[in-house]
Amino acid sequence: MIPETAILYLFVAASLLSVLANRFHMPYTVALVLGGLVLGALHLFQAPVLTHDLVFTLFLPGLIFESAYHLSSGALWRDRLAIFGLAVPGVLISMIVTAFVFLWSSQYLPNLSNVVMPVSVALVFGAAVAATDPISVVSMFRKLQAPARLTFMVESESLLNDGTAIVFFSLFLALAEGKTVSASSLGIQFFAVVGGGALVGVVIGWLSSEIIKRVNDGMVEITITILAAYGSFLAAMQLDYSGVISTVVAGLICGNYGAKQGMTASVKMAVDTFWEYIGFALNSLIFLLVGFTIHLSDLLGIWPLILAAYVAVTIARASVIYGMSGLLSRTRARIPPAWNFVLVWGGIRGALSMVLALSLPHDFPHRSLLINLVFGVVLLTILIQGLSISPLARALKVLGNGQSSQDFEMQRMRVVLAQIGNQEIGRLQQEGLRDGHALDLLATYYQQAQEDAEKKLAGLDKRDDKRVLQGDFSRLYRRLLLKERQKLLDARNEGLLSEASGDQMLADIDANLLEIESQPEAVMERLSAKQKPAEGVTPG
Repeated sequence: MIPETAILYLFVAASLLSVLANRFHMPYTVALVLGGLVLGALHLFQAPVLTHDLVFTLFLPGLIFESAYHLSSGALWRDRLAIFGLAVPGVLISMIVTAFVFLWSSQYLPNLSNVVMPVSVALVFGAAVAATDPISVVSMFRKLQAPARLTFMVESESLLNDGTAIVFFSLFLALAEGKTVSASSLGIQFFAVVGGGALVGVVIGWLSSEIIKRVNDGMVEITITILAAYGSFLAAMQLDYSGVISTVVAGLICGNYGAKQGMTASVKMAVDTFWEYIGFALNSLIFLLVGFTIHLSDLLGIWPLILAAYVAVTIARASVIYGMSGLLSRTRARIPPAWNFVLVWGGIRGALSMVLALSLPHDFPHRSLLINLVFGVVLLTILIQGLSISPLARALKVLGNGQSSQDFEMQRMRVVLAQIGNQEIGRLQQEGLRDGHALDLLATYYQQAQEDAEKKLAGLDKRDDKRVLQGDFSRLYRRLLLKERQKLLDARNEGLLSEASGDQMLADIDANLLEIESQPEAVMERLSAKQKPAEGVTPG
């Protein structure tokens, strides 16, 4: 079968699985992997092989750029302590903990009774499964209106830890192959690879943004973003730098500078739509190929080891999340306790881990075992955590009642739309240029629509009143804080505020933004307390 036909069949399968996932309220990526497993077992057609070159030249640049393009650089900077802490030292600690927990637990399993795995090889395994790929988690959080900061943390941490995991994987692989590597040289090489990739991304992102500012053609501007995505990745890889970090930086610059400064509203909408579809298409293909690549028969023979590896990965993730949360507990970037388990359980592994395992040299010690271990861990995280994170997050009250929230939003907006219709009809009646009978019919229709929506709104569950209040308060306060922030930036640029004063006031606003996104109830209580008169004092 020619590859074009296989790609067509994959898109057909992805479309059907998307419909089924929506019908049965299943995370899309879980449905894709299960569909890939079934199609691969039935051998209905030959799918492309999930190789290192395929992922690194086709899938990874597009997926990374699409995510980075839509990230807010301001939000990333505000939450830099938590995000960069999880994505850099957190990844390294996760690799080490995974390796040693797995080595400790596997010695009690019969499958490794005659096998001695060196620490360096176990570290390679830990590096391969370090990167998270919580695409289904993020899409579910957005659908169910999880706290904006939590969704942003999950997405941005995953985006950055892809790059750091790949760099550490290469370094540990060199160590396992017997190359002389000291701790200092490892650190220097890591920062050189990451820093070089960031520099390449800055150059290509800035050049792309400047070109976008000077053209006014939607098709050309879409093409420029494609060149920025794949060009930044390939250029960095050719220079032996981190292609992932390069594409992340290029995407952030194009999305936060090029799009805002150089694109008209219509062009920006076209570019956004294009990259949203590219993200959907690439994710659909790669998760289907994950299912095709995994062979259950190969995994069943070592299922105790895979279970031990999965437990090791989960313990490592939990140690990093809870450790980082403890370190940040007394800072402005503190993480709400209820979020910790959600962040642990949201650490799903994906195609990148599998590709890193497949890229191991053919003469690498325990190569076949490591590949099956990584494949097994990926499958377990997708199935176990992907299917259970939504009810667990609801039980922890991180997610609200999605259907109730949706009903409230729809009825409230219907009231507003009916009011707008009535106001417009009143204006047209005053002009006297339209047929009076037609206007009366429409006025009756909109008045009835408003009354129906108000009745349905009043009949909704009153238990959600507090949650609605917190949601509206959070959005309104955040909007006002962002306006204050922009005013401070303008004042500093005009010389009305010194750099030191501006930085201090901006830091205070950033701290308030972090708090309102993670602890709206505490902010409301604090502001309410300030408005209460002191005991024994009569107001007025």
